[in-house]
Amino acid sequence: MLFMVDLTEIRAARERLGEHVRRTPLVRALGLRNAPSGRLSLKLESLQVTGSFKARGATNKVLSLPPEQVQRGLVTASGGNHGLGVAYAGWLAKVPVRIFLPSNVPQSKIARFETWGAEVVREGSVWDEADLAARQVAERHGLTYVHAFADPAVVAGQGTIGLEILEDAPETDLVLVAIGGGGLISGVASAVKSLAPGVRVIGVEPVGAPTLYESLRAGAVVELERITTAANTLAPRRSAELNLRIIKETVEEIVLVTDEEMREAARWLWLELGIAAELSGAASVAAWLSGKVRVGEGESVCGLVCGAGNEGVV
Repeated sequence: MLFMVDLTEIRAARERLGEHVRRTPLVRALGLRNAPSGRLSLKLESLQVTGSFKARGATNKVLSLPPEQVQRGLVTASGGNHGLGVAYAGWLAKVPVRIFLPSNVPQSKIARFETWGAEVVREGSVWDEADLAARQVAERHGLTYVHAFADPAVVAGQGTIGLEILEDAPETDLVLVAIGGGGLISGVASAVKSLAPGVRVIGVEPVGAPTLYESLRAGAVVELERITTAANTLAPRRSAELNLRIIKETVEEIVLVTDEEMREAARWLWLELGIAAELSGAASVAAWLSGKVRVGEGESVCGLVCGAGNEGVV
């Protein structure tokens, strides 16, 4: 396989990130009651700086640029977590950050942007509309635009998670990864398949935002007519060619879970393991608990818990 983001870039991202992001724990989920087949481990990116994996990709992107390119400031669009990652990267670089958010981002997240010194602008009802506004502002004012998922440096940053999973749990047979725009699974799958081609990588999307599921079916990037999931961080109407091509090469399949299955998984994580995950953060576990993925007896499954929070879940 010819990976569009290769292992060299992912390893370089790890060196670049250094002490700026956390090596998050991988926890074996032991003593589970009425659990499906397989031995479950959880990669807790919910304990990452800013509360999600997004700090990795955004920080790698910003640190890979010449300082003079970011001096005027950063701009991005986000469903919430990527914006926090860019706000953190801007805080590290000591440059201003402007984040465009759609109306479906909960008000509870706004204060978190402000703690990193970012300016928030509400624009549109979905990520794609906020993204268009962010691009226009970047071009107009000469700001550095940081894409949420369709950027090789962002993908490489997310790929550092794959390195850590295989180092901490080399027995892993299957990795479950939530999909929004596809940056996370593009990076994780590129790392995992480069190091352990036999490990299966399965993506998980909401029934109400099957962006890459439908793109794979069509053989091309498609734009959804509407979004109906409450998991707003997994809800762009359109992905990008970069991510679709990587996913075609590296991901076995994409399964769909309902909002209620994600909600039940988030409750299960909290009640069984004391892990606070937002809807999107629980998507991988939802696929396992609901039986949407085929897991053999004794297989080792790693679910990526990608975002923290339990508002409206427990």
